[in-house]
Amino acid sequence: MQRWLRRAAIPAGILILIVLIRFTVFAPEPVPVEVVTVAPGPVEETVTNSQAGTVRARKRAKLSPEVGGTVVAIPFREGQRVFKGAVVLRLDDSLQRAELTLAERELETASAQQEQACLAAERAAREKERIARLALEGIASQDLLDQTTSQADRTAAACEAAGAGVERARAAVALAHTKVDKAVLRAPFDGIVAEVSAEVGEWVSPSPPALPIPPVVDILDPDSIYISAPMDEVDSAQIASQQPARVTVDSYRGRNFTARVVRVAPYVLDVEAQNRTVEIEVELENMDTSRRLLPGTSADVEVILQEKQDVLRVPTQALLEGNRVLVVENGRLATRDVETGLSNWDFTEIVSGLTAGDEIVVTLDRPEVQPGAPAVIEKTQGAP
Repeated sequence: MQRWLRRAAIPAGILILIVLIRFTVFAPEPVPVEVVTVAPGPVEETVTNSQAGTVRARKRAKLSPEVGGTVVAIPFREGQRVFKGAVVLRLDDSLQRAELTLAERELETASAQQEQACLAAERAAREKERIARLALEGIASQDLLDQTTSQADRTAAACEAAGAGVERARAAVALAHTKVDKAVLRAPFDGIVAEVSAEVGEWVSPSPPALPIPPVVDILDPDSIYISAPMDEVDSAQIASQQPARVTVDSYRGRNFTARVVRVAPYVLDVEAQNRTVEIEVELENMDTSRRLLPGTSADVEVILQEKQDVLRVPTQALLEGNRVLVVENGRLATRDVETGLSNWDFTEIVSGLTAGDEIVVTLDRPEVQPGAPAVIEKTQGAP
């Protein structure tokens, strides 16, 4: 029996030695992981634009003259502020003013002709009354009365015709004034000159509808800046006017601005080869910042649908599929099931499964970070 025990002890010792070597010499190195401490904070449910949004000006006028002509004055240049009604471009109006002078002279002539015709009509009317009295007394014949009546009617008609001529001449003067006015471009509202595409001495042409002729003067109102953003159609039912929002602009990297939804389009835009989207418009709450945004700049909009304060939260990137998180227990990685609430790209609300102060693994982008793997905490991040 002793001899049999000695023989059995040899393989058992070898097996124990192999196991010891396996878990000592050849044991896998612990995976260094970073953890974050679970703590309460705000969590929001948000939706973002599916394509890049654009900064726009609600008041923006691209002006071109209604008539062609040579530029003789450009009172304001790019970047200068203008007020409503200010002249921003003046064309040579010598021909129009000559036509105006001619129309005014014709009005004077027509007025004089009217005065002459109406005086004759008054005289003929008095003569008619005199002959009518004499005819009643039997002194004047009926034939003479008929003649004076016809003369009075003719002169009255001539007076009326002269009056119509005066009105026509007045209309011609008004038309000439309009032609003179069309040689001048005026600012339709208070704003800033964004661009001038002509110079003094150049000939400019009017920009008829549907023809791609560039405008001569571009004016925009910096107080009317807003952001237009296309949102995915699946989110359209959740977005409404007056909802809070955040805006990020490419020219202000690392910053976001509080805003509010002011309009949701009443239709879904269906463009071939693109996702169907609904356009929304948001305005920044800080007008000073809004004025500094340049129309045409790319921007992203995040609409806040719901918000909770002081709820337990974890970084969204720390969640595994199936609402699980990784924790370090007894030197190894282990999963823990959690129940989640509100969620966005940054944080997710934890309803149950964790408590404040728990530490969860956030370095999940390495293949060796798997449940059951030995791990060592390399770095602890602050509360999210």
